[in-house]
Amino acid sequence: MVMSEHLSKAQVKWVRSLQQKKFRDAEGVFVAEGEKCVNDLRGAFELLLLATPDNASAVEIEQMSSLRNPQGVIAVFRKPIPNNQYPLSSLILALDGVQDPGNLGTIIRTCDWFGIHDILCSRDTADCFNPKVVQATMGALARVRLHYVDLPQTLAQLHQQGMPLYGTLLEGKNMYDNNAIPNRQQGVIIMGNEGNGISPQVRQLITHPLFIPSYPPNEPTSESLNVSIATAIVLAEFRR
Repeated sequence: MVMSEHLSKAQVKWVRSLQQKKFRDAEGVFVAEGEKCVNDLRGAFELLLLATPDNASAVEIEQMSSLRNPQGVIAVFRKPIPNNQYPLSSLILALDGVQDPGNLGTIIRTCDWFGIHDILCSRDTADCFNPKVVQATMGALARVRLHYVDLPQTLAQLHQQGMPLYGTLLEGKNMYDNNAIPNRQQGVIIMGNEGNGISPQVRQLITHPLFIPSYPPNEPTSESLNVSIATAIVLAEFRR
């Protein structure tokens, strides 16, 4: 139930506790901050509590907030019921051990922009309901579903059902070459961990390895791209 009267000390303490995953999991809820983010999520998730300057003091909002500069609006939503159903006739993103909340939130927001509605996540990928992730999505969680699965097993099953598996690898084919991407409308695009890339168990399943070339070719450059930036570049090419 959304509380309209002044929040109690117990409610303030409860919201603050939800910064920890174990409490979010136990309660089946998550926290969002900022008027735009909260408004976007209200149409997709059940609203349980809303804190604004009308029912909470600035000190209380600061206590509940996970942000350095609280935005004045904090909401608690009920998590969706897990549903590992996703269309096989579309593009799906898979994340193999992406652990930085900021990266994950940016990736979710990028998927929303490029019309990717389902993301498969390995069990060690960051929690999409981490407050930092929710904040970085800017409301995109209302339109993008994340599925935490046994990633190698799930990818193997999808391949058996005819889905091509794309992955970014240094030894991959230049993704701008003709025929590097035979089907831009269907498949799984796999992105790996920030430091280690795609795991060996997942790497062996890739049917179409892709490489994002630097420019100009064969000149010294950064060792790698940030995974959220790399994801945006790959999705832009698929949607071109």
